Amino acid sequence: MAEALLAAHGVCKRYFRAGRSQARSFDAVAPTNLELVPGELVACMGRSGSGKTTLLNLLAGLLEPSEGSVTLGGQDLYALDDARLSRLRNERFGVVPQGQTALHSLTVIENVTLPCGLYGGADVETVAMSLLARMGIDDLADAYPSELSGGELRRMALARALVHGPEVVFADEPTSDLDDESTALVLGLLREVAEAGKVVFMVTHESDAARYAHRVLRMDAGILTEER
Repeated sequence: MAEALLAAHGVCKRYFRAGRSQARSFDAVAPTNLELVPGELVACMGRSGSGKTTLLNLLAGLLEPSEGSVTLGGQDLYALDDARLSRLRNERFGVVPQGQTALHSLTVIENVTLPCGLYGGADVETVAMSLLARMGIDDLADAYPSELSGGELRRMALARALVHGPEVVFADEPTSDLDDESTALVLGLLREVAEAGKVVFMVTHESDAARYAHRVLRMDAGILTEER
């Protein structure tokens, strides 16, 4: 088995909230160890509120853990300062977040290529158009986000996450708002990306996701287990 590229070491996210008698804490993500290996699509499944998105954000360098560490190639993400961590995320990670994050003043193609220009990256419009074609929305390249359906916006977000060829792809409910045909297309593409040697970590409620995943994890009340 290949060596892990991204790993969580006892990572935990703890929150405190006030009660009638005293404050108490709860673990949105209980202390967790996890290794993610290039070539695998890993699906994390569970009920809403179980901690799946919190775990994704911890792994993606978006949410500092209360305990433990997350390493990429042995580098502790949270030992980096904000500027270095932001650049690492931009250059090595691709993220499909929950909800709609498009900039409505930009066209679809401008939204997709925007992350590549933040640090003076290469022109990737040809790659972006190829991804939009794969998503079936290349005819909307010059449209604005307000003209797209929810499903089209999700496919645009996936193209944006993949356009720069990231080493690690994080996808949070990438098939929400999609019909069955588009769901199969997206899940198939994510598996292809993984099998091309990338790490893909997907949070999903989609029952069919297990058929596409190389590994399936379950999150329940902040506790992560692996299906056998």
